This record gives sequence, C-alpha cells and structure tokens, in this order.
Amino acid sequence: MKYFISLLLLVMMNVAMASSNLTTATFKVSGVCGMCEKTIETAAYIKGVKKADWNQKTHIITVTYDATKTNVDNIQKSIAKSGYDTEKYKASDEAYNGLHACCKYPR
Repeated sequence: MKYFISLLLLVMMNVAMASSNLTTATFKVSGVCGMCEKTIETAAYIKGVKKADWNQKTHIITVTYDATKTNVDNIQKSIAKSGYDTEKYKASDEAYNGLHACCKYPR
C-alpha cells in the first residue's frame, strides 16, 4: 500500500510540474474562412503546443504551449510557412499563392 501511495504522489508531482510550464498566448493571424481556421490551427500544433484555437471573426489565435519545448516565435513561423501572415511574420508569396482561392485574405 505504501508503494502505491508513493507512486501516486510521484505521478501527481510530475503532472503538476508539467502543467506549470504551460503558457498561453494570443496573437493575430490573417485568414477568412473555416478552411483557413483548420490550416492555421494545424500549423500551430508544433512540438510543445497543447491547444490552438483561431477565431474567424476576430482573427485572434489562442495557443497554449509548453514553454520548455517551444515559444510564440516558433508557432508564428510555422503558421506563416502555411501561408498566413501573423503579427510578427509574413507568409512568403509562394506559400500565400498556394492557398485555396477562398482563403486568400487581403494583404
């Protein structure tokens, strides 16, 4: 029984330590439709990202990530590589031109 309780405490401590590294950030990402939302959120899910939610009306993405594994710059770079401009990084013309016609936002 002591072994079980010790093991349980150890697991709980690891979970608490892991969640203490979680950080949430918000930033603007250009886009226009539901297809954009899927692509933007998918691009945001790099190693360390636990949650990504882009709002089509406000163009704001909220990301929750492990700060020991990634940062906002890396997330924004990944999104820009998928064709969408962020507050800090502009998508290349090649990536932007590769977007579906309905996803081409005003630049």
